[in-house]
Amino acid sequence: NPVDEELAKQCRAKKIPLLQSELVSTEFVRYLNEYLSEVFAPRVVVHGTLIDVYGIGVLLTGRSGIGKSEVALDLVERGHRLVSDDAVEIIRKARGILIGQTNSLLRHHIELRGLGIVNIQSMFGIRAIRVQKRIEIEVQLEDWNEKEDYERLGVEDKFAHILGVRIPLVRLPIFPGKNITVIVETIALNQLLKIHGINPAKRFNELLMKRIQEKKEVTQYLKNDFE
Repeated sequence: NPVDEELAKQCRAKKIPLLQSELVSTEFVRYLNEYLSEVFAPRVVVHGTLIDVYGIGVLLTGRSGIGKSEVALDLVERGHRLVSDDAVEIIRKARGILIGQTNSLLRHHIELRGLGIVNIQSMFGIRAIRVQKRIEIEVQLEDWNEKEDYERLGVEDKFAHILGVRIPLVRLPIFPGKNITVIVETIALNQLLKIHGINPAKRFNELLMKRIQEKKEVTQYLKNDFE
């Protein structure tokens, strides 16, 4: 609909922006809300590497030089997709969804110490990259510490908080000879199972408790058998 002349005159006089669109009001408001939500969404830049592993957005974090980029390169070589290396820009969308992306300068590149900057798209093709990905789990790479009590069963879930959003956290100790790439793939698959309502660690714990209870019952039965 044409803009009312009196309204346009008042807007010009008071220096108020006046928007006109060919869209119907409800559709325009929807697009405008989406745009404003994107522009004003909370965001932060995190030192880490973001990889799409089996459809799960895995954020690799840890001290500089611990091997995040090398793990990412190995994952890409195994068919997974790089989103961002070294600096991940994280945006909090509606409903607490975290989206990770990279800036235009670093996009599709990985820095490898001793080699330099490599272009993943040029080396592995379009299948090896993504522009953005939802972050669904953080894997924190740590130097192995013999005094540290690391998780053995996986029954107790740990979480990280980014922009006020809670996501699963796995602390992964590393040392020479440990296949971190396969472990990260396993973490992604395990998270995929949890999303579908399957928790292998809790199932194992329930089975273990059941076996212990059965053993107690048998022991008690034999103890009371005086024949």
